[in-house]
Amino acid sequence: MRTGQLEGRVAVVTGGSSGIGLATARRFVEEGARVFVTGRRPEELAAAVRDLGPDAVAVRGDASRVADLDRLYAAVAAAGCEAIDVLVVNAGGGPPGGFAEFTEEQFDATADLNFRGAFFTVQRALPLLRDGASVILLGSAAGSSASTRYGVYAATKAAVRSLARSLALELAGRAIRVNTLSPGPIDTPALAGAPAHVRERATAGVPLGRAGRPEEVAAAALFLASRESSFITGIELFVDGGAGQV
Repeated sequence: MRTGQLEGRVAVVTGGSSGIGLATARRFVEEGARVFVTGRRPEELAAAVRDLGPDAVAVRGDASRVADLDRLYAAVAAAGCEAIDVLVVNAGGGPPGGFAEFTEEQFDATADLNFRGAFFTVQRALPLLRDGASVILLGSAAGSSASTRYGVYAATKAAVRSLARSLALELAGRAIRVNTLSPGPIDTPALAGAPAHVRERATAGVPLGRAGRPEEVAAAALFLASRESSFITGIELFVDGGAGQV
């Protein structure tokens, strides 16, 4: 049952053309929001917006490029939206690789997308963010654990968690809430396309015995976006089936 928790509100979801981002955008539309979604691949982005319907707007762009972020927010303003009520900083990712083999190019691309991109996605949104808005930074359960193959990715997600704490303090004067949403293994196209042994290893330590669904992360994002979480800021909400908790 849908409750219209975001009726009449404006949301921006970066990396919204697939996986967690698309599921979040879909849930926001269902709850009454007008949603702007970004993505780097035009065909995938166009398909996502067709799926989301007339209350969704696609803005192609790379979240690691400040010029693309400026173009995103210019598009929001040009669409007649006076302010952004919800900002979901979801774009992210990174290749596997051990410490000794990780290249400078891989490091820069991972850090630029996950940390630098998150920083400037919020910074560039500040003039449009409504006082009382909700900002949700997508972290990862990996940011609280060690990894021999995803150490750089995990470190950038730990940095995102730290950034959220600082932003929660800095933006509190405008009643803007900033929280981190950290999924564990989720059944996204990235996980589905991984080798079987990788999928098995990803879920081996999950007490609930399975990968999560994108819709389960979207439900948590809706909670943080809505007035139901009006006295919550600076937290890290895990959606990880208990993997990092018990």
